[in-house]
Amino acid sequence: MLDIKFVRENPDIVDTSCASRQNAHWDRERFFELDEERRSTITEVERLQADRNAASKLIGQLMREGRRDEAEAAKAEVAANKRRIAKLNDRRDQTEGELFDLLAAIPNIPHESVPYGRDDSDNPEVRRWGEPTRFAFEPKAHWDLGPSCGMIDFDRGVKLAGTRFYLLGGTGALMERALINFFVDQHVQAGFKEWWPPVITNHDSLFGTGQLPKFDEDLFHVNGGMYLIPTAEVMLTNIHRDEVLDGASLPLWYTAFTPCFREEAGSAGRDTRGIIRVHEFDKVEMVKFARPEDSMDQLESMVVEAESCLQLLGLPYRVVTLCTGDLGFSATKCYDLEVWLPSYDAYKEISSCSNCWDFQARRANIRYRDPKEFKGTRLVHTLNGSGLAVGRTMAAIMENYQNADGSITVPKALRPYMRGLEAIRPEH
Repeated sequence: MLDIKFVRENPDIVDTSCASRQNAHWDRERFFELDEERRSTITEVERLQADRNAASKLIGQLMREGRRDEAEAAKAEVAANKRRIAKLNDRRDQTEGELFDLLAAIPNIPHESVPYGRDDSDNPEVRRWGEPTRFAFEPKAHWDLGPSCGMIDFDRGVKLAGTRFYLLGGTGALMERALINFFVDQHVQAGFKEWWPPVITNHDSLFGTGQLPKFDEDLFHVNGGMYLIPTAEVMLTNIHRDEVLDGASLPLWYTAFTPCFREEAGSAGRDTRGIIRVHEFDKVEMVKFARPEDSMDQLESMVVEAESCLQLLGLPYRVVTLCTGDLGFSATKCYDLEVWLPSYDAYKEISSCSNCWDFQARRANIRYRDPKEFKGTRLVHTLNGSGLAVGRTMAAIMENYQNADGSITVPKALRPYMRGLEAIRPEH
């Protein structure tokens, strides 16, 4: 959420920011109408309160002097003032509520280093690691390899839950669990603290990270106004909602594995085959809380941490910077890691690492204190990144490590997590 003072003083920047993003807009005229109404109401309430206080003091004096009629008239004026103040406060609450909703719908301002662009086709490549895998035979897609090796059962997944769900069995289930443990271990060894959060969350948590109100249709709703989480970012970031952190403890590095649930509203026809875009998937998430002056360095190190997992698995990938038109709602800057998938003959996103600046911290009221540096409290900067999406990693391993006989070689780094298994062979 943007600072109201920043919006008031920099409406042209907000205009430019919204214009550079996809489907982003704000009602500038209405904002200033509401802001002026709010401030004028506050001024009027303060004037009436001052009048009431002065009249209250006068009542005592009049009573002491025996001027009862004048005292009663003053009491009537105080009562009338009280009623006017109550009405003005009601109007102020309504105005502030509408103003808050308007501000909550404005996306974050892109960092000055973010390139302008219309969509993902304008995302510049930063670097790449490894070469796209080429084969001396006709390679198969993971949606063919998985069933033939007994790893994935798409039909029974649909039978159990519906479209865009799948069932893992045997070595598929083993690899899923192995990847989760591998990723978490890598992050913990790098200095991240592991958490095991709930997968059901509330409105305040989703508002804090920016999923609500904008992305309500993408969320799975459960009873009691609760939701299934779309990512562990929601839970890890909101651990410190409404808290003041010790500045000496920053940066904080957190990680967690969770299943993630997304309606994928508006993605009809996209990646309908396989396990690239589904309603439920596993992911290991990284979240950081950083000082403002340190957050961009923390973003770069987060990207390197996600890259290290891909490198250890020997998966070719590239890093791109998201342009303004592809930038997420809460992010001020974001890098995508895209892994090579032979079935697409292209790189596909496997991780997004974002610096949200103080945007989420303002929504979730996460601050820090450092008496040696400044008085009072300041907003932290929050960062998040996939480390990594498990299903997409499995698909990438299956496709990049496949052999001519239909078997799949298990990456060396993963074998200790898979009981020493070196290869997965077709069952039929």
